[in-house]
Amino acid sequence: MKKKLILAVLGGAVFCAAASARPDYSVAVKADYDKSLAALWDHFHRNPELSFREFKTAARMAQELRAVPGMVVTEKVGQTGVVGVLKNGDGPVVLVRADMDGLPVQERSGLANASTVRQVGVDGLEMPVMHACGHDVHITSLVGTARQLAAMKDRWKGTVLFIVQPAEERVGGANAMIKDGLYTRFPKPDFALAFHVAAELETGKISASEAIQYSSADSVDIRVPGIATHGAAPQLGRDPVYIASQIVVALQSIISREKGPLEPGVITVGAFHAGTKHNIISEFADLQVTVRANSQDVRDKLIASIERVAVGIGRAHGLPEDKLPVVKVNESTPVTVNDAALARRLNGAIAKALGNDVVVPFRQTNMGAEDFAFFVDPKFNVPGYYFAVGGTAPEWMEAAKNGGKPVAGHHSPLFRIDPEPSVRLGIEAMTAAVLDLLGTTKS
Repeated sequence: MKKKLILAVLGGAVFCAAASARPDYSVAVKADYDKSLAALWDHFHRNPELSFREFKTAARMAQELRAVPGMVVTEKVGQTGVVGVLKNGDGPVVLVRADMDGLPVQERSGLANASTVRQVGVDGLEMPVMHACGHDVHITSLVGTARQLAAMKDRWKGTVLFIVQPAEERVGGANAMIKDGLYTRFPKPDFALAFHVAAELETGKISASEAIQYSSADSVDIRVPGIATHGAAPQLGRDPVYIASQIVVALQSIISREKGPLEPGVITVGAFHAGTKHNIISEFADLQVTVRANSQDVRDKLIASIERVAVGIGRAHGLPEDKLPVVKVNESTPVTVNDAALARRLNGAIAKALGNDVVVPFRQTNMGAEDFAFFVDPKFNVPGYYFAVGGTAPEWMEAAKNGGKPVAGHHSPLFRIDPEPSVRLGIEAMTAAVLDLLGTTKS
């Protein structure tokens, strides 16, 4: 029976592809999933670890990569990072990255393999831990991709770097690996690739931008000093809870009245901590803020305005000059931008290999961020391609729609991913991309 061919135009590239086609290695990916990858994903989902504390996850990933024929593995790169190098003759170098850390979230997904793990993080606090962002899918797919490429060495030439990155959730792991010599101790890549499983995208679909894929992110800490006194005598002190509350409200004026209305930007206060007792005006209040932007110019303006607003409100409420709010920026990552030419090329390659109905137009629906941006910093001249892999079963989306409740998003305690189609599509798409860049034959 002949397959129906569809002419598609994707990002300016014109190509023919068989609708709903699957690559010839799809059967091998399915067999690998049934034999071991399903259990591997289950293991990672049950045993998440916090950023820069992924000791057991890193050890297991090193073990899995060492089992791949020809793979040379180095551990403890950028603290807990793992690098696997698979060489196959002369040719370009392709970096394939997966992040491995979980989040300080108590899982309430209802899954039989829901995490019950608790762990002490780098901040010294013991927290529940959950793979609430799908990194368990990423590292499982990385193992599967490595196995497929090792089994197809007759079809490509060059080197693949398999990067198991720590601390993406603190947007610090990629930079830590770079600073630890990723691009000097190991072959420097000609291309860098990664994917993220996406709760807002149904399984079986892939989407990648030819420009911005993710926004910038900056974690901003604001300490608001006060002058402690009895809660029944507020006139004798300065109330940091009240002052910090004014700051929380005023920060939104930056978004509504200082930033251009057509320029994306978000300021969210995610945490507010102060006080010890009902009737004590405390000595300080702490705010934890996330700032998002789609350009460096807007990013710089938002951060500068936050400091001006916080300090100005402190002065307005009578804080002395030596007790004004202190603003510190940390855990920062720039905008993640796909190389346009590379994105067009690999969107077309994946569509050709998997079916053009698989690759759907990219839409930025939120201002999530990624520290993959450090791997493709313009100073390295490494073109990057980051794509999204659908993780929510269509029937889940339909049920959520009919029930009037949205599918649980990333970082939610209710977050869940359909693992088999997500892991398998991640492997197939990444393999197709690497084969296109390193392939010795063209179909």
